[in-house]
Amino acid sequence: MKFNILTSLVLLIISTWAGATDERIVISRFSAGDWTGWQPQSFKGETRYRFDDRSGRLALFADSQGSASGLYREIRVDLRRTPWLNWSWRIDQVLSGVDERRKTGDDYPARVYVVVSGGAAFWKTRSLVYVWSSHQPVGATWDNAFTRNAQVMALRSGLKDARRWVSERRNIRDDFRQRFGEDIDYIDAVALMTDTDNSGQRATAWYGDFDFTAQ
Repeated sequence: MKFNILTSLVLLIISTWAGATDERIVISRFSAGDWTGWQPQSFKGETRYRFDDRSGRLALFADSQGSASGLYREIRVDLRRTPWLNWSWRIDQVLSGVDERRKTGDDYPARVYVVVSGGAAFWKTRSLVYVWSSHQPVGATWDNAFTRNAQVMALRSGLKDARRWVSERRNIRDDFRQRFGEDIDYIDAVALMTDTDNSGQRATAWYGDFDFTAQ
């Protein structure tokens, strides 16, 4: 009897652990042509977002010509359960002659934001910004040119991985601790943007599905 009870408890623990590690929070279904829950945010002009399959698969296509507008989704995600953000993206070209650490060069063919809201104290809102950099090396980090409350991390650089789909996977709790020096339990929004308002150039990109997972 004791053996049966112990065995049952072990199986219960294993099944509970397996269920937790399989947990997944879907943020976007762009591969299904669905952007339900995503809203536009314009800063200067309008980057055009639409679905197409010219990249070899159905995805969200972004086309910026001297413009800066993005899409965001407000969604509260418990990082204690699902700390890993996963997505895929693709670009064909980078921007020429831009210094992304300066306001005049704060343009990217593709970038992804993870936002922690400051609530009524909006000035306390902070964000991690993952970018496909035109010139900064992979792994470089810096303050956004306009605010230290946005910390930039270059995940891809230049044309090395261009013209093909690449996948990203980031532990948001770890990255937030590294860049802001504090632990967080929740994020409040995810956003994406292809923008060239400062340089006046053109950039295009494709974005695949986004989700949060336990591991």
